[in-house]
Amino acid sequence: MYANVYRREDILVAACDKEIIGKTFTQGDKCINVSKNFYCGELMPVLNLSDMLSEATIANLTGNNVVDYALSLKCVDEQHVIEISGIKHAQVILLLDQ
Repeated sequence: MYANVYRREDILVAACDKEIIGKTFTQGDKCINVSKNFYCGELMPVLNLSDMLSEATIANLTGNNVVDYALSLKCVDEQHVIEISGIKHAQVILLLDQ
């Protein structure tokens, strides 16, 4: 997978399967562009996603391997996963008490 971490006020993890980087998927009115600029950080094993998600307040996950692994970690609920042309996508936002 490729993964990128953006640290500002929040910690955003953007991860995608390496096979789909740079591709666009469309189905009906849904479209996802797996942008190199957004996702392409470090190339690493999908198992690294566990540590990354433990720090994240926001996650943008695209690709069947990445999303399935996040589901197995219970970081994503199946009902919040969408599929576009056979490619799974999930976004996670952790709301913190202020």
